[in-house]
Amino acid sequence: MKRLIVFIAFIIGCTTLSLAQSVTRTQHRAALTTDAVSTGTVTIRKPDYINISTDNGKEQLTMDGTRFTMTLAGKKHVTDSRAKNKQFATFHKVLQAVINRQPIPTSDDMTVSTSGGQTTITITPAGKKRQLFTSFVMVVDSKSQSMKSLRMNGRKGDYTLYTFK
Repeated sequence: MKRLIVFIAFIIGCTTLSLAQSVTRTQHRAALTTDAVSTGTVTIRKPDYINISTDNGKEQLTMDGTRFTMTLAGKKHVTDSRAKNKQFATFHKVLQAVINRQPIPTSDDMTVSTSGGQTTITITPAGKKRQLFTSFVMVVDSKSQSMKSLRMNGRKGDYTLYTFK
């Protein structure tokens, strides 16, 4: 019996944390008058996995380690932050810190500001013109270290905003 209890405690201790919550995705296109809004789920597992799925799984953003996969309008965009994408390397470090409730790392292409119990992290790559996004803006609750929102700014005023509940 004692061995069984120790075994169960070991299994629970080794299990990665998995959280699922709801998310609202707002897709803003500067050329359109109405934003596209959809709902979905976000699944987070330590140490560095996050999946944001909206519109019944048609739109997804997945970070699995250093590999990012984004499915938008049926097209998959894949990058690895280790390879050559400094913007996603910084994004990976920040997301990993938030998921694991660690201090936000510093970087040359990132600014961090705290106001009203929230920390705003802005990641802007220097000198890159062909990036899918011009910047990422993540708002984190300073006390609980939970994500409140993630905004991915595109070119020409377009953006995708994820609001976590």
